[in-house]
Amino acid sequence: MKGLLISGLAVFFLWSCNGKENLPPASGLSGDMYLVMDSVQWQGKLGEVVDSLFRIEMEGLPRKESIFHMRWIDPRKLNFVLKQRRNLIFAVTLDRNSAGANMLKGLFTPESLEKIKSDPDSYVLTMSDVYAKGQEAMYLYGNTEKELIANLRSKGHYLIEHFNRKEKERLGVSLYKSGQITGVSDWLKQNMDCDIKIPFGYKLVINNKEFLWMRQINPSVDKDIFIAAVPYQSQDQFKKENLIALRDQFCEKYLFEDPEVANSYLKTETTVPFIPVTTKEVNMNGKYAIEMRGLWRANNFSMGGPFVGFAMVDEAKGKFYYVEGFTFSPSKDQREIMRELETILGTFRTSEAITK
Repeated sequence: MKGLLISGLAVFFLWSCNGKENLPPASGLSGDMYLVMDSVQWQGKLGEVVDSLFRIEMEGLPRKESIFHMRWIDPRKLNFVLKQRRNLIFAVTLDRNSAGANMLKGLFTPESLEKIKSDPDSYVLTMSDVYAKGQEAMYLYGNTEKELIANLRSKGHYLIEHFNRKEKERLGVSLYKSGQITGVSDWLKQNMDCDIKIPFGYKLVINNKEFLWMRQINPSVDKDIFIAAVPYQSQDQFKKENLIALRDQFCEKYLFEDPEVANSYLKTETTVPFIPVTTKEVNMNGKYAIEMRGLWRANNFSMGGPFVGFAMVDEAKGKFYYVEGFTFSPSKDQREIMRELETILGTFRTSEAITK
């Protein structure tokens, strides 16, 4: 069992890691979270803070969808089946003496309880494969509810990032279980000085030295990945207005709404005030990048949906890249579709990181 200690404090538990090879596989759907917490704390301020933290909305979707789906479990009802869920969160504070809270405190050794008491900044531990293979468990703790709530409010985004990263790691395993389209990878290395892993099931639509478009269509979901490359000129290319202009330039040129309808193309939706296009700085495989999220639509308003893209520079080749995933899936929830597309985009590499 692997342990990642976010807080930097070694906390030990009473159960053993023996027999990991005999663990059952984790169950549940991507994005499902199961919170094990005393009933009174769940119904109080601590439960409200934890619930609202993990139910934060995913940005850039046309409908409200939380980034995770939270379910509460009473510690006294944590049975064999529930222990196998893919994402478990245990939350307890030492100032609570109910039956449920005492069951959770029983997971800690006396030594670890003393360490919690002596370090109010310590509040979280994450561990893998506790009760099932492929499972991620998080332990939230504190001397008092006030201490734990303060830590969650100031550092909670790290917890969301942790589980989001774990979900994308799982998605990466399942997406590429059958391999990837190697022909596209070879072409990209030779013609665009970059690479990306495209899973089986996608089809090539367009490829030239400035643009590549891959698409997977089934009756209910249209998933799309594209890569655009232009000469790198200055840092101004990373500005939001310039990224939108670059995106619209390539969308109008290559992304048709209907190939049989003249002048039908896709564009960035910038007229919906409550779902604005957002950008932020990110680290993408060790490179500086700008993430951009928002909505797209056809220029005739016949269709639309969400997108997520990343802009970065290959200074050695003098190229500025914009890579994006977008979907048209009006009858479906789109949270997991976008998480899947983002997982694929996360495999993008510039020339410095690939071997031809």
